[in-house]
Amino acid sequence: MKRGTERGEGKGTTLAIGARTTGGASARGRSGTGGDARSEVERAGLTGAAAGRRVHRTGLGRALQRFASVALVPLVPLVTALAGCAGGLPARRGDPDAPAGGRAPAAPDAAWPEKTYYRTVAVRGRRIFYREAGRADRPVLLLLHGFPSSSHSYRELIPLLSGRYRVVAPDYLGSGFSEHPGPDEVTYTFDLLADHVTGFTEALGLARYVLYMQDFGAPVGFRVAMAHPERLRGLVVQNGNAYLDGLPEELRAFIRRAHEDRSQAGAAAVAEVVSGAAIRDQQYLRHVPGERRERMSPDAWTHDLAFLATPEDRAIQVQLLQDYQTNIDAYPAWQAFLRARKPPTLVVWGRSDADFISAGARAYLRDLPGAELHLLDAGHFAVEEQAVAIAQHVTRFLERLPP
Repeated sequence: MKRGTERGEGKGTTLAIGARTTGGASARGRSGTGGDARSEVERAGLTGAAAGRRVHRTGLGRALQRFASVALVPLVPLVTALAGCAGGLPARRGDPDAPAGGRAPAAPDAAWPEKTYYRTVAVRGRRIFYREAGRADRPVLLLLHGFPSSSHSYRELIPLLSGRYRVVAPDYLGSGFSEHPGPDEVTYTFDLLADHVTGFTEALGLARYVLYMQDFGAPVGFRVAMAHPERLRGLVVQNGNAYLDGLPEELRAFIRRAHEDRSQAGAAAVAEVVSGAAIRDQQYLRHVPGERRERMSPDAWTHDLAFLATPEDRAIQVQLLQDYQTNIDAYPAWQAFLRARKPPTLVVWGRSDADFISAGARAYLRDLPGAELHLLDAGHFAVEEQAVAIAQHVTRFLERLPP
């Protein structure tokens, strides 16, 4: 896969399909040296679809090959066809990600997930909740969530990556299970969120990390990165804006009004964005065509709404939306940071996002021509729809990074 180019991935994206591994005789096969295919899978650290492919290949494929050696010529074409299916499906015609050989790029082998732990730590005198999985001696991936969510949005991605990396996902101050000081006690700004995330990394002793930034995660992440650029190994940007290109004019106008009109009526208009119907229908489902809505777990918005149940909780998000113009004002500084530091960067972007449009993804290539870009068949919350594809891209990206 070449860097510095744009990849488009349609709804026919090929994922590996493997036999189900359930243990016992059905998941067993003899290797060419008389070994157990399931043992081979376990030694390789594979799971899920990758394990299915290995069992299928070593079990069914080799069994058929032995049988074919007796039946000779008549079964050779069948064995060849089945072995090809075990190795992966042909790339669909016209797929820009397909190499010249006609097959989709090999996905990295999966690894058995580590247990996810649910912890809290004191930061600046406040309780910050976080999810963590993976051994402490592995490279760190710090996941920063968006509006109106929390680390819960990464519940599928964390296990997919935890077998290789130390994956850490905090809830911002005022979000999720973290402490929610009232908006009369604390004025919520992106500077405040970033300061607590920086303090969080210090409390956990995270000296080097890759930042994964989605939605609100981009303004928080850029502040964290610019405060301590020496700690940054790389960036993964998923529907997180740093360019005006990514903001439709209607959204820019809403952000300006929210920032300038702090009256009671103006705040009430912003509060409509954090109503129950708006969270479900505008934030989550508006970006997803009807035929794809079965991808979207209702757990996502139900979890979000549980933490937006009180007027005080909704007022926290209103204050942050009123502060969002400060991010747009900071875009030139963020872009200068990218040009000067040139951090290794992967951009994975749901191309159906109606708020953060895909032009914002392409804009990163202006300042980071060596960045890798993939436009996914997904909406604003791409990780809700395409967690496996994102995990594959992230793994390939992280494996190429220098220490």
